[in-house]
Amino acid sequence: MPTLEIRNLHASVETTDGMKPILHGVNLSIGDGEIHAIMGPNGSGKSTTAYALAGHPKYRITEGQVFLDGEEITDMTPDERAQAGLFLAMQYPVEVPGVSVTNFLRTAKTAIDGEAPKLREWTKRVREATEALKVSPDFVKRDLNVGFSGGEKKRTEVLQMELLEPKVAILDETDSGLDVDALRVVSEGVNRVHERTGNSILLITHYSRILRYVKPDFVHVFAEGKIVLTGGPELADELEERGYDEYIEA
Repeated sequence: MPTLEIRNLHASVETTDGMKPILHGVNLSIGDGEIHAIMGPNGSGKSTTAYALAGHPKYRITEGQVFLDGEEITDMTPDERAQAGLFLAMQYPVEVPGVSVTNFLRTAKTAIDGEAPKLREWTKRVREATEALKVSPDFVKRDLNVGFSGGEKKRTEVLQMELLEPKVAILDETDSGLDVDALRVVSEGVNRVHERTGNSILLITHYSRILRYVKPDFVHVFAEGKIVLTGGPELADELEERGYDEYIEA
């Protein structure tokens, strides 16, 4: 049984002109412990897929089904999907003034697990995770994403994943805006969680550079709201070299 199964997914996004259809029949099965990468041109539906799966209120599933560990989550609220084991690392993390990183993380962990983590063990885990991501101990005392650089925001997303330990992590262009050093640190964090928990990952990206660090089992090409081609890891390099046009036309 796939860990995450998407069947004939159609979704629309809320705009000033009403609901606009974006996804037109996405089918994808991600097995236990597999890493799948989605690549494609701008406007092809990659991020819409991520938000629709996570339950973003502006992205409405109009047809199809989504299953997590065999349980249908299509009509679940975002928090119910998170409790079921789904996690989204956002491309543009939101700033939350007045809420510290550490309070946010502990509140999220409590909500997902149904009980608060023991303080001493939790403090140790947070310290170890921040050290691994090469941020200062004071980092978690700051307001969530407020005044953070692009690299710090992406580190915070990976920090959440490391502490929440989701069954399926959706990473929406986690590599965007990162320099080489930050990309390496973030990728190491993704791999560390994957190796420790055996989770499944759906990684959305424009470029193959993160895939040199986070090795996918499968690469999918998105175009016009659906998957038009699937291949192995080598497909990412071909896309980087040749672009998308010939694959989309084919």
